[in-house]
This record gives sequence, C-alpha cells and structure tokens, in this order.
Amino acid sequence: MIGIRLLTASLLVWLVAASVRATDPADAARNGQVFTLTRAQASHFASLALKCVAKEYPNKLDHTMNDAAEVQSPRTLHPAFYGCLDWHSSVHGHWMLARLLRLFPDLPEANQIRAALNQNLSAKNLQAEVVYLNQANRQSFERTYGWAWLLKLAEQLRGWDDPDGKAWSKNLQPLVDALVERYKKFLPRQTYPIRTGVHPNTAFGLTFALDYARAAGERELESLIVERSKTYFLKDVSYPAAWEPGGEDFLSAALIEGDLMARVLRPLEFRQWFHRFLPGVATGNPNALLVPATVADRSDPKIVHLDGLNLSRAWCMRHIASALPPRDQAGAVLSHAAIAHATDALAHVGSGDYVGEHWLASFAVYMLTAPSVR
Repeated sequence: MIGIRLLTASLLVWLVAASVRATDPADAARNGQVFTLTRAQASHFASLALKCVAKEYPNKLDHTMNDAAEVQSPRTLHPAFYGCLDWHSSVHGHWMLARLLRLFPDLPEANQIRAALNQNLSAKNLQAEVVYLNQANRQSFERTYGWAWLLKLAEQLRGWDDPDGKAWSKNLQPLVDALVERYKKFLPRQTYPIRTGVHPNTAFGLTFALDYARAAGERELESLIVERSKTYFLKDVSYPAAWEPGGEDFLSAALIEGDLMARVLRPLEFRQWFHRFLPGVATGNPNALLVPATVADRSDPKIVHLDGLNLSRAWCMRHIASALPPRDQAGAVLSHAAIAHATDALAHVGSGDYVGEHWLASFAVYMLTAPSVR
C-alpha cells in the first residue's frame, strides 16, 4: 500500500510538472542551464542598465513638494538615483551593475560600469539623497520596496576586495544607516502586513532587509524582522493563491511570503508551516500559481509587470523548494514550475520597450544568481 501511494504521488508530480514546463525539466542538466548566468547574458543585461542609469527622462517621481522651491528636476532631487524611470529602478539597476562587475570583472562593459558607478555613487551625491530623505513629508518615500533594494545594493558592496567597490560602499553607508533606522522605527508601528503584488509588499521589504541585516551583523534589525515576520505570517493557513496573479503584479504575495519564511523558520518548522500555508502545491494546486503569467502587451508599463512576476516567482519557487526536504512533493512541483517561469521570462527581458527594459534585467540577474539555499 505504501509503495502504491508513493508511486501515485510520483506520477502526480510528473503530470503536474508536464503541465507547467516550458522545456523538459526531467533533464537535470537543463535545470543548471536555466539558472546559470552566462558571460554573454551578463554583458547584455549590463548594456540595458547602462542605457538607463544616466537617462533622466522619462521619469516618474515619487515626490511630495513642500513648497514651490521643490519643483526640481529628477537629477537635482536625486543626483545618485535619477535614472531608469524611477528611484527604486535606478537603485536596483546600480545593484545589478555592481553584481555583474563583481561576478565578471572582465566584462566588455566593465570600464563603463565603473565610470557610471563612480559618477553616481559619489559621497556628495549620496549625501544629497540622505538630505532628501530627511526632509519633511518623506517618511513614506519608497517604503519599503526602494528601501529593500538599497539595502541589497549595500549588501552587494560589502566585503568586496576592490578599491572602487570599497569607496562605493563607504559612500553609500550614510544612506544605508538612515534606512536601517527607518525600518527600526516603522516596523513596530506597522500593525498589519501589506499583501499586494506590487511595491509596498511587506514580505518583500522584509526579505531583502533580513539578508542585509545578516550580512552586516545588524542584530537588532535582524531580530526585529524575524519577530515581525512571525507576527505577520506565522498563523497564515490555506492562503488564497488561486486569486493570483493580479493584472499588474510583479510579485506573488503567496510565494514572496514563503521566500521570507524560508529564511526566518528552521527547516522542520518551515516545512510544517508551508504545507499549512499552501496545502495544494504538492498536488499541483492552484494551477494559476504554477503556470507562467501571460503578458499581452510589453509596451504597457503595468501589464509588463507580469514578466517580472514570472522572474520573481521563479526565484521564490527555487528557494522554497531548496528549503523543503528532498523527497517533499511540493518541492518537486515548485522546482519544475520554477524552470517553466524562468524559461518563459528570460526570453522577454530585452523586449525593445523601455517600460520593461529599464528594470527587468535586475530581476533576471537576481533570479539567476541568488543562492537557492540559505
């Protein structure tokens, strides 16, 4: 009877995988290929970011004006992060350039990357960002999506044995310190998590901040994030993931929460929590969560978010699967679905339209280079 049950479960996983795959996930080598960043990809992605980190317009400011004197250009307001359409996209564009340079120091674009980062991440420019942040009516500026990416940039620069990297890290630190303090002040007052599939998502903001806190030895911040994560999410059961995706999502509220809790909980505790949280995954449900989202118009700035959703789903699925035991059927389903999502999304990072190209490469690089096991 046990053997029959195991066979039935294995067959079910295979059928679910077959329904979501874009390539043959039974080929183990293919998994490695999908989640390997090549030098050619790195060069292509770097070229996309270099096009936008110094491109001031078009620009979508998140700017509350206190008086007429604050009617200023994006570059005046944000001398470090004025490009790539908006502040947060500029920040993760800089993260991607630093990440690629660190991984591939001999890229053809290496000199251009260094020049761009030296220009934008100067001490003077970053001090101006701190001044902006500390002005009146800025308490919710880029909270917490932009905050999280800024800490991810700081994490990337830490410990880099490179003269430029050390200088950029030092210059960035005052802004990092300001945002760490903002996390510490804000999180105890945030009674309820935000479960959206776009920028304000609480779990995403906590995930990258937790990575930074652990890398930087920020024990107070780490402890606060762990406590808040458990308070917000530990009691979640039977999450309504069948409602996803929303029409402009670039994050899965369900999977980004799982990605966070895989960092917060011990392995056994996480497995128990995950099977309460998404009990249908092991049997391929809900299907909408496991099949790549359809992107009907890549020239629309909101619809193209769904390409980002496919990328972020892939990194969440891969990390969650790695946090589950090897024989866990949910992990097998998620691994297959991650390959399908990654394969689909990577084909569209360079769409030719700026509304996607100014940010999708950052998501692709994170997906391709994030460790699958924490």
